[in-house]
Amino acid sequence: MTNPAAIRLTLHKSALAGMQARPKSLARALAYQAEEEGPEAVAHATEEDFQDVLYTSHSTDQLVELWRKQLTQWDYAENPGWTETAPRTDERRGAVLDLLGLSEETKKLLVALVPVPRAAGQVVIATERTPWYTPQSQQGRTWYWPAYRRLLTEKGWPETGIASLDAASDSVVAHLADPTSAEAYQSKGLVVGYVQSGKTANFTGVIAKAIDAGYRLVIVLGGTLNLLRAQTQRRLDMELVGRENILRGAAEYESDYADDPAWSKGKFLTHGGLPSALGGFDIVRMTTRDNDYKSLLQGIVALEFEKQEPALPLHDPRNLHRSSARLMVVKKNKSVLTKLVKDLNKIKTPLSEIPVLIIDDESDEASVNTANPNKPDAERTAINQKISELLGMLPRAQYVGYTATPFANVFVDPSDTEDIFPKDFIVSLPRPTGYMGVQDFHDLDSPLPPEERTFANSNERAHVRDIHLASDEDDTALQQAMDMFVLTAAMKLYREANGLGDRYFQHHTMLIHESVRTAAHRELLGRVAQLWWNSGYTGPSGRERLRKLFETDLAPVSHVRADGHATPTSYDELAPYIGAAAIRIGGDDRPIIVVNGDKDIETGEADFDKRSIWKILIGGQKLARGFTVEGLTVTYYRRRTNNASTLMQMGRWFGFRKGYQDLVRLYLGREEAMGNKDIDLYEAFEAICLDEETFREQLRQYAEPVDGKPQVTPAQVPPLVSQHLSWLPPASANKMYNAELLEIRSPGKPIEPAAYPTKAAAIKRNTERWRPLLDLLSTEPIAFTSRPSSTTKARTFKALTGRVGHGELVGLLAQLEWERPGHFTPHLTYLSQLDGSLAKVEDWLVIAPQLSSGSVEASILGSMPLSLVRRSRQPGKVSFGRIAGVEHRNVAQTLIDDVDTQPTIGGPGQLMTPARGVVLLYPVVEGTSQLDVRAAAPDGVADPSCIIMACTLFAPKSANDQARQLVRFRTKDSGHRFDAIIPQAG
Repeated sequence: MTNPAAIRLTLHKSALAGMQARPKSLARALAYQAEEEGPEAVAHATEEDFQDVLYTSHSTDQLVELWRKQLTQWDYAENPGWTETAPRTDERRGAVLDLLGLSEETKKLLVALVPVPRAAGQVVIATERTPWYTPQSQQGRTWYWPAYRRLLTEKGWPETGIASLDAASDSVVAHLADPTSAEAYQSKGLVVGYVQSGKTANFTGVIAKAIDAGYRLVIVLGGTLNLLRAQTQRRLDMELVGRENILRGAAEYESDYADDPAWSKGKFLTHGGLPSALGGFDIVRMTTRDNDYKSLLQGIVALEFEKQEPALPLHDPRNLHRSSARLMVVKKNKSVLTKLVKDLNKIKTPLSEIPVLIIDDESDEASVNTANPNKPDAERTAINQKISELLGMLPRAQYVGYTATPFANVFVDPSDTEDIFPKDFIVSLPRPTGYMGVQDFHDLDSPLPPEERTFANSNERAHVRDIHLASDEDDTALQQAMDMFVLTAAMKLYREANGLGDRYFQHHTMLIHESVRTAAHRELLGRVAQLWWNSGYTGPSGRERLRKLFETDLAPVSHVRADGHATPTSYDELAPYIGAAAIRIGGDDRPIIVVNGDKDIETGEADFDKRSIWKILIGGQKLARGFTVEGLTVTYYRRRTNNASTLMQMGRWFGFRKGYQDLVRLYLGREEAMGNKDIDLYEAFEAICLDEETFREQLRQYAEPVDGKPQVTPAQVPPLVSQHLSWLPPASANKMYNAELLEIRSPGKPIEPAAYPTKAAAIKRNTERWRPLLDLLSTEPIAFTSRPSSTTKARTFKALTGRVGHGELVGLLAQLEWERPGHFTPHLTYLSQLDGSLAKVEDWLVIAPQLSSGSVEASILGSMPLSLVRRSRQPGKVSFGRIAGVEHRNVAQTLIDDVDTQPTIGGPGQLMTPARGVVLLYPVVEGTSQLDVRAAAPDGVADPSCIIMACTLFAPKSANDQARQLVRFRTKDSGHRFDAIIPQAG
């Protein structure tokens, strides 16, 4: 080997291979490897040689990619034995480079070429446990995880994505019981992902690591439909089981995947031989893509586990690591699960010896017991009963539920030991890079008024289109959605021809979802088919509609959001691809596929694994949960539902949209009848987004251990669930458990009450209580400037300021009346202890923002004139939405965060001290226009019964005790056992 680059790459590859457990001196490792490689390698076995190469390297060079892979693994490692630094931080990277013994110059070069990843990691809420799953404990025993990791690399996964999956799956497996332990323990947990965001990849990684560690029976509950079960089976067979375990000596054409294009193209994992013949162990499939679990009858021996040492239990390492694993993917169906329970009771291997892993995909569907426990003779619902039986007969079984809508699972009664409550752990997965979720269709926290929002700065304007119908026969919006589907198909063909390559987009789909009723699908099929054939996509009328839609919608959005992908400058440049797109969709005279199980009207099979699909899909329940609609670009959605979990699972438009995110369009009903009211589906999805993000943020906040012990256990999670729309609870009532929040501590975080009184007398009394504080405000306003971000500009506003003592403020807050009694109590409990008993807050800086010209100013009970602010309560609720303006919150948070380093922000003198909080104060008028505000303050004098004094409070970061506990709970009175606890923000 005389090529210096090849020699160098071999040296570094070998050196890093010896550092899998921890980073070590690179100089020593290179010197050792050079002795093995021969004299010509010595010159390249120094840091100086490495440094010289880095000076001229690019980020895509082979040597840099090698180091990127290893550095990323070290960056993501959770709780490694070689450092106490947090993952994905400068401190962690610094610790790694120090252990490698590199010079400062080499460190700088490496960091420049391989920046420190900043992605959020998984969040874990768990009980205390005895650590058993460590790199050292698995040394030499891993087989399926390395194979899966290799497959992901070959599929083009970025190293950061693989490292994130590695860390997240580690955190799940670490909370299972040790499969080799003499004492049986049954761990139950829940993994919370995002809709269509890669949960299957995570549980594939968990299964790979679990069977490597010794779990020998894996039962995957793969949804309630054959469609979902088959999809999960194929994915596991392709990415985990592998060709050799599937064939087991049979000919290629005998495989149940012989008709699958991915099989013939070599996309299924290969091990290079049967694993058991190569020093590993086999996976025996008990189910196939086309066949769910069936009674084994005489073949019951297939479930028997072989023992090399018959006198020892199966879970003994001397047996366990020499035994094959069994894998089955079963539908959540009573008869199927009954067969499995029956067969397990027949095998000779003692069930108490078998380490079992049960993965429950979409665990909030069918698995949760929804029987009314108030009834004296209440029995468990069918699927829950069978899962309970499995857990009862398999004492070493570990239960891990996976869902994007976890509320039903966390509301399960923790005291029911036979149920599936995640008593041991809850893992919240990070939002993956490249994922398009709820936030990408909404403008949460945007400081921009609606009139300033554009395709560039507004997700709603870019991707969401309203459905307003004049009558039930009005198909205007549906026609436009279909036109957009054809236009985006042409755009995909254009991009394939201009850089992405032929067949880059294997699938291009539109989803129409109005109902779950098959009769409605039959009628809708007729409507859509008629619209398609009358659309005239190859004639002048159709082309004119497409031109207008391109110029007013598609082109301006793609111009600012194409992310470097090819975009035509005019419709005429795109026009040659229109005909090809229409033919690709409807050239076989079947542009529409109905997926609902009604055999009479199923016009095609939506099997994305077997063929390229460019079609319009009409569906209901089959397409509502778990099933991935590949290539989904345009959605027309009008389906109503009465709880957040069900609605969220309908969001098939969430997912990965590589190469066409700017083309995605969501047509949503804004006035859909549900019972005796009209609902806005866009508002509903925004409320879900707020519910979900609040829950994840709460988990993140309380996940940090205090003195090595968890702040919150899974049993205390239900009160962290919130609800932002009155008609849209987190889960159906029969899935909700209860508990009560006693105290919420929020050092450095905003506290914003929302449930202000509605009665004029109570509003007036509250205003009178606030009145003395208004005399503390300055007569001259000072200017504040918000901190800019990647999405918002710096904004300046003026405000009156003053200081109020802590005792005075808490005394005032304690007197206030609320529409919901107890609404503010958990926060007040915390604030009242900041007198020195918990921590010491001296006083509070009051900031009363003064609005720009055109606002209404008025005196309140004789005060100086103050700017009145208009706010609206949320539809159907007593609570307001967010009170404080985004730029105002930004300034308040900056004052709190930068208290030790801030200059004199806003004016002469130091505004903040470490023991000072911030209060944003607003005189609010409830209304829908400025006319309401003027009516509340005729002649510049406000009616105190119309002025709601609203505030947002920021306690200092130091406002907590050494224990750093953030929440306290108590169990509700048993008389209210089945009430849901749904506290609002504040």
